[in-house]
Amino acid sequence: MQRIVLLIAASLSMLALPHPALAVDKEDAAAKLIRKDDPRFAAGAKVYAENCAACHNAGLNKAPPRMMLQDMTPQAIHRALTQGAMRAQGAALSANDRIDVAEFLTSRPYSALTAAPLNRCDAAHSAFDRSAPPPFSGWGLDPASTHSVASKDAGIDKTNVRRLKLKWAYGFPDSQRVRSQPALAGGAIIMGSHSGAVTALDHATGCLRWQFNAEAEVRTGIVISPWKAGDRKAKPLVYFGDLVGNAYALNAATGALVWKVSADSHPATTLTGTPSLHQGILYVPVSSLEEASAAAPGYSCCNFRGSVLALNARSGKALWRSWLVDEPIVQAPAKDGTEQLGPSGVAVWNSPAIDVKRGQLYVATGDNYSNPATSLSDAIVAMDLKTGRIKWAWQATAGDAWNVACYVRANDACPENAGPDYDFGAGAILAADKAGREIVLAGQKSGIVYAVDPDSGKPLWQTRLGQGSASGGVHFGMATSAGRIYVPISDMVADPAGQFPASPGVYALDLASGAKLWGAPSPVVCKGQRGCVPGYAGAITATPELVFAGSDDAHMRIFDADTGALLWDLDTAQDFATVNKVPARGGSISGGAGPILWQGQLIISSGYGFASKGAGNVLLVYEVE
Repeated sequence: MQRIVLLIAASLSMLALPHPALAVDKEDAAAKLIRKDDPRFAAGAKVYAENCAACHNAGLNKAPPRMMLQDMTPQAIHRALTQGAMRAQGAALSANDRIDVAEFLTSRPYSALTAAPLNRCDAAHSAFDRSAPPPFSGWGLDPASTHSVASKDAGIDKTNVRRLKLKWAYGFPDSQRVRSQPALAGGAIIMGSHSGAVTALDHATGCLRWQFNAEAEVRTGIVISPWKAGDRKAKPLVYFGDLVGNAYALNAATGALVWKVSADSHPATTLTGTPSLHQGILYVPVSSLEEASAAAPGYSCCNFRGSVLALNARSGKALWRSWLVDEPIVQAPAKDGTEQLGPSGVAVWNSPAIDVKRGQLYVATGDNYSNPATSLSDAIVAMDLKTGRIKWAWQATAGDAWNVACYVRANDACPENAGPDYDFGAGAILAADKAGREIVLAGQKSGIVYAVDPDSGKPLWQTRLGQGSASGGVHFGMATSAGRIYVPISDMVADPAGQFPASPGVYALDLASGAKLWGAPSPVVCKGQRGCVPGYAGAITATPELVFAGSDDAHMRIFDADTGALLWDLDTAQDFATVNKVPARGGSISGGAGPILWQGQLIISSGYGFASKGAGNVLLVYEVE
């Protein structure tokens, strides 16, 4: 599972991690941390212990575990207690109690950004444009999830890339990270945020058309249902998921809620991968943060089961669910006597790729959380689009059972002979080589890229580009175009005993053979800057001419797709004047929010805000002059 989970759990248990590079960084650019001896912190701790701990510490009654609450903003927790799912419980608290507990859980002040201006659109810029259907199908930009854009659609090429200039910037209130990949439709840019706000901004000016508040942070990208240009009867919907496992559909023109569905009853359920939409069915990849819950003293690890859930896209009705691990049963107790459960895990924290011709979808899976390890963990899996039946699977790493207790030795929940934690975080891709042969590709935290046959799952080639580790290798997304695959490598924390050198950078491979074509190692630019590390963990985007890659060092870089030569470089770790007057600054560019290219514009989401990476809260729209 993502290293963010490890960091959250470690901070909650008040225990130190063994590697200083993985220290928790909770301070953001807008708000000073509350000290533990701050009276507000103590008051909130008392409110939590007396009113909340019984459910949230144990995950009872579908209550999200405390470590999930810590990953929210104080504003989002306060909103849940006053207007949202916890309003009944919040009604029993005083106004001060609700603020105190929100500050305690997040270690951040509630009042820092609550009065942010909205900059609402005037009539000329607020209308939904029915002549502008979404140019992209979802997170992967096309059903096959190639994360590629044709040069004519991108409007950015080798002849004009150096003429990119900032058009406007938007600052996200109450946020220290920007992980939701934007979608374009109706003349708007629509995206989620750390605070849980889903925002529709006028594409031309950045003014606010509408805003919807989800229950918690929106990490997934945004997906918008297609329509025929000019169709006045069309009722397009906006789809996404939140931190606490809800999937949503909104009216794309107004932001009004159409439906909301809990993707799984497990209290640690979360949605990180963006749902995929195809022919009226929404395919939701289901993940969890239970891997971190395992570090809590006395926790019976583990019983979450990863799955893909298919929903009717108009109604939210469940059509089928394909489980990726069997029902857990009681195993031998841990050395401390705590009951242990298994098998478990095999979460999916990436967006499914759709194979229209074969009628199947592809996901790449995470590790097991507890023993016994199973055959679908760390695997590439093909499912039938209509039924969810697993048609084939190919496992890259066997025996990978791991949880956060393996780092935070608060109990004995770490599996015996624990694996290396080599999840597949990046989404699988279906692509064709120059001869027209189709291949399924997936990149793993091991630093290895795999190619398999889409009909059988038979392995075709594999190429190692990074040293790999629980925090290294390929994290959130690759891209393919014109017979090549482009691979971002993080390798944030080098393993002194590694058999392959740490190799943070961007690399190009021949899609047919896996042969390395070029490499662009990460430059040394951090020079001790806080939250700045080399490497590329985020999703990237490609055209036949260019590769667009945001880096953990906060730079957005554009490379020549043929040679790897650097053509454009922007350091986003700076303050930006924003159209909504919210103080905004860029930071590490990581997570699933890849660069968006459309008609001469480059749209960048900047700020990651944890895992020792730089916080940020800005959306940048650059345009070719």
